[in-house]
Amino acid sequence: MNRTAGPRDKNMENTDKRPTSHIRTSASRAKKEKIVAELLEKVNRAKGVVFTSYQGLTHKQLETIKKAVQAVDADFVATKNRLILKAMEASLAGDESRRGKIKVESELKNATATLFLYGDPVMPLKALAKSIKELNLPTIKFGILDGTAMTSEQLLKLSTLPSKETLLTQLVIGLKSPISGLHRALNWNLQKFVMTLKAIEKTKGVN
Repeated sequence: MNRTAGPRDKNMENTDKRPTSHIRTSASRAKKEKIVAELLEKVNRAKGVVFTSYQGLTHKQLETIKKAVQAVDADFVATKNRLILKAMEASLAGDESRRGKIKVESELKNATATLFLYGDPVMPLKALAKSIKELNLPTIKFGILDGTAMTSEQLLKLSTLPSKETLLTQLVIGLKSPISGLHRALNWNLQKFVMTLKAIEKTKGVN
């Protein structure tokens, strides 16, 4: 016998639909929270960050930049602005002095990829500058290095400097050069002294 669905049946149908929507929302929220947590870890670890606009880059070009900077102790991550902002806010929470100096929200517009600098900033910036030179992309919005806001021009200028490793190598070579010169001079003077002694001995033998 067929029975027309009553109010109770309709309520049961509505109840069946709610959990699916709720689960979907919860999964989406959990995914976003995970991304923010990963970004926060990167922000806290980084000595500096550079915000760029990656619009126009292909997936392959984006991956090429990621691999290039990862090889020199950095990460290049494309994410939604509100997620990187949440990570930045969480990192600056309780530090009012830094919050006052660093204004991120007003500068982040359109699609953003963030360069996280963990070590020497020069080498990752060189990799970024190389991409900009070859592709005219990405474009630098601004950066923060050791708590100081930096413009695109300042960051590109920084990328032209020798890396810390190069400077240390030059310093070591510079320190070794005078020592090597002194060592050669001492050896030459010692040889000269021995030759002089031998010459004196020969003179005495003749006499």
